[in-house]
Parts: sequence; C-alpha cells; structure tokens
Amino acid sequence: MHKIALNFEDGVTRFIDATADETVADAAYRQGINIPLDCRDGACGTCKCFAEAGRYDLGQEYIEDALSEEEAAQGYVLTCQMRAESDCVVRIPASSQVCKTEQSSYQASISAVRQLSDSTIALSIKGDALSRLAFLPGQYVNLGVPGSEQTRAYSFSSLQKDGEVSFLIRNVPGGLMSSFLTGLAKAGDSMTLAGPLGSFYLREIRRPLLLLAGGTGLAPFTAMLEKIAEEGSEHPLHLIYGVTNDFDLVELDRLQALAARIPNFSYSACVANPESQHPLKGYVTQHIEPRHLNDGDVDVYLCGPPPMVEAVSHYIREQGITPANFYYEKFAAAAA
Repeated sequence: MHKIALNFEDGVTRFIDATADETVADAAYRQGINIPLDCRDGACGTCKCFAEAGRYDLGQEYIEDALSEEEAAQGYVLTCQMRAESDCVVRIPASSQVCKTEQSSYQASISAVRQLSDSTIALSIKGDALSRLAFLPGQYVNLGVPGSEQTRAYSFSSLQKDGEVSFLIRNVPGGLMSSFLTGLAKAGDSMTLAGPLGSFYLREIRRPLLLLAGGTGLAPFTAMLEKIAEEGSEHPLHLIYGVTNDFDLVELDRLQALAARIPNFSYSACVANPESQHPLKGYVTQHIEPRHLNDGDVDVYLCGPPPMVEAVSHYIREQGITPANFYYEKFAAAAA
C-alpha cells in the first residue's frame, strides 16, 4: 500500500492509499475523490496530471494523443493508467470542489505553549485525531482562534509524531492569536485546525538546495529538515535564516541538532539591525554566496515577509542566474 498526496489547484491537499494493482484514479474514487476523467482507457487525456515525486508505472495502454512521450518524460501522467510503486505526490489541475472533496478538519488540545522570545511563540497541539493527519513538510493549516470565529494560517514546524504537531507563531501586539496564546492559553485547551493547504512544500531532492527563512518563516524549514534527516539526501543543503533583532533568533539549538543528523546540511543566521551583537549582520541576500547558487543548478526555497521575497527575487536576477526551481511563500502578520 502506498500513500498518494493529491494537490489540488486551490491549495487543498488530500492523501489517499493506493494498492500496487489499482490505478490512482480508481484509488481516489474508492476513497470519495473524483479526479476528472472520461474514458478510463488512456485515450482522452482528461485525467492528465503531473507527478512531482515518486515511482510509478504508466503501462502501455494509453495513446499518444492522450499523453505524448515528451509529456511522460517530463512527469505528466494519466491517473487512469498510473499505478504507484512508491509514495507519490500528484498535482491535480482542478479545484478540490470540482473533485468533490474538501480540506479535512481536526480537533486537538494544546500540549505546550512556550514563549521563545518577545517576538516568537512555540505552540504544540496533540490529539488522537492528529495521528491521522498527513501533510507535506512546508504546508500549513488554518488554526481556529479559541473564543472567536476566526482562523489564522500557520506552517507546521515539525512532522506529526504520536498525534502531536508544532508551530512557530509570531507574537503580534494586538494580534488575535497572539493575545490568546500569551494571555489565556493553557495546556488542555481545545483547538481546531483545517488543512493541510499550500503549494510550498519539499519536493523530491534532485540537486543542491538553498533554503532562505525570514523570522517565523523558519517554521516550514524545520519540518522539511526533519523529513530530510529521516530520509537522507546526497545533495548539499544550506539554510540562511534572517531576523530583524537579536531577540528574534530562535531555535538555533534545534538547527544545530539537525545539522548533526544531516551530514551535508549547513546553516547561518544573520541579524539586520546594525547594532546587533550577533556575528553575522545584514540581510539574507548579503550572505548568499556564489556556491550556494551553484550556477543555477539549485532549488531555492524561500519563506518570509513580502519585502524579503521581493528582495531575494531581485538579488538572484541581478546575479544573472535562473535557479532550476524557485519556490516561495509570502506571509504577513494579522492583527485583531
């Protein structure tokens, strides 16, 4: 049995189980998800999707008009013919609603709230329902703010283990979630989450990675690195973590522990405030070295506030380099 992540164009991700002798389309249908298809015989191309990761067999039953040799070489598949030979990630060019599915909701309880610094809160939640939660490292969920009808989006900062997941949350003065976590929250309080969501997640590693984090944009990368530590990677990985002030630097011990587990992983942290006491000062772009960009044979992952995303994009263009892939996620703090 293999686990297949179906990523829909509206950001919703659903996971299904597929046996070796059933097609992905049939496995999805068996579990209540209708991937668009028509002929089921590899003739129409209606179920054409893109396989981002995993091994699979397409057989010989489809025709060129439905899926060309060039498309198959690029990673396109017909889900009515695709049989998984490992866990896979498949991008579906349709919304989850069209496919008659929706994001999942879970109920859990706070297991820990820690104020890592004046600007950052670590939240862990746990529950039996979360033992069924699957997500791709880098994705996020919508967390309900207790006592309100509102939600806030946060990336997982850890993998799910024994029904527990964690988040790094920026402490925003007047922020609805921040106010709850710093003033009211206690272990055992109930919380709801819906997801997973998002197209920012760790793809199959085929070349060196450059990871760029701004502030609590570190969260998805610690989850990604946990996954890499479990599975290993033959390619070099470098993380540059940038913050505004010294007190914004958090989880450095955790990064050091991950570096000890991942032999080809290195990281640096920098502080933008010129009065900082930290050894590395300045912005993330000032610490990107030519070797990190590897003449363009690199996948860049970037998570941070919009100005940082724009600055990094501009910097890379200035170097005259086009990365093989450039994945990014912008985030902005929400107040009350």
